[in-house]
Amino acid sequence: MQNPLPYKIVADDRIPFLRGVLEPYFREVVYLPGGEITRSALSDAAVLLTRTRTRCDAALLDGTPIQLVLTATIGFDHLDLAYLEKADIFWSNAPGCNAGSVRQYVVSALLRLALRYDFSLSGKVLGVVGVGHVGTLIAAAGRALGMKVLLNDPPRAEREGNEQFVSLKEIWKETDFLSLHVPLTDKGPWRTRHLVDGKFLGKMRSSAFLLNTSRGEVCDNEALLTALKRRSLAGAVLDVWEHEPEISRELLAKVAIGTSHIAGYSADGKANGTAYCVRKLADFFGIRELLRWYPQSLPEPNPDSAEPFAARPDLREFFLRNGSYDIGRDDAALRERPEAFEELRNHYPVRREGKLAPGVE
Repeated sequence: MQNPLPYKIVADDRIPFLRGVLEPYFREVVYLPGGEITRSALSDAAVLLTRTRTRCDAALLDGTPIQLVLTATIGFDHLDLAYLEKADIFWSNAPGCNAGSVRQYVVSALLRLALRYDFSLSGKVLGVVGVGHVGTLIAAAGRALGMKVLLNDPPRAEREGNEQFVSLKEIWKETDFLSLHVPLTDKGPWRTRHLVDGKFLGKMRSSAFLLNTSRGEVCDNEALLTALKRRSLAGAVLDVWEHEPEISRELLAKVAIGTSHIAGYSADGKANGTAYCVRKLADFFGIRELLRWYPQSLPEPNPDSAEPFAARPDLREFFLRNGSYDIGRDDAALRERPEAFEELRNHYPVRREGKLAPGVE
């Protein structure tokens, strides 16, 4: 092991599996709640390891010696990329880290809807908007469930051609379930903030369900509430909300399934995100011992009961293969205590991904 480097690291204290990993290699490692990561806390730090709750911009970083910002999440809309690049601060997110976890969540949601409304998923049409790491897994899961899958991803279609992609018009016309997996963007030709607005919802089939596990601001929540009140949409599954953690109680009461931004919160997904950051940091500072680091062990899962699916062998099989995760538990927890949105995230029970979840390289 090399001598400790003369640098200080500040890390969000909710990044799992991290404590004790970096301490032998750096002068100091400080763990703080996301809301307490301030400019003064970074005044003598070279590295910031963060999650989505810390806005990394000039207000936080200007005048600090930060060289490296890493977020243990797929999403990176909390990073001001223009500022980071201008300030010559290297940054990275953890692409694909919790893709398997979100896949598990969406499959569990589909199974729950099929059980609640007593229909077969086989032959239904699943529209996937945004076909990156997560969307690709969702599409594969849909096919495994016997669904017809339609893919929409304009940036990829422009790069790769339209052969495997369809327009939103076709998505609106055909899908029984529309699942969103896009980043939150405010600029450029494919702006996604309020991509799903009143006009978008008005073009969906009245028998369709909307699922959003991307970012809350991708969907105009007021427009969605109006659509659900008018019954111009069969239902919605929301894991992400506008104005988190102060979510709309009225909208929560109207959605078919509502959870507290935990779709990607499997222990596997968290481990992948942390490992990605540790490896990036190791590469940046030339720490060979950490270039292939991964947590030595993950907690044992506490599988949910398959009893609700006893009368539906088709659903029960997929439930068990999906890691025995029942989304109903998380839906009930948020409905019981919507004011505890952040607490439900911070103290989320152990969930493992199951047999269908691929590893993240």
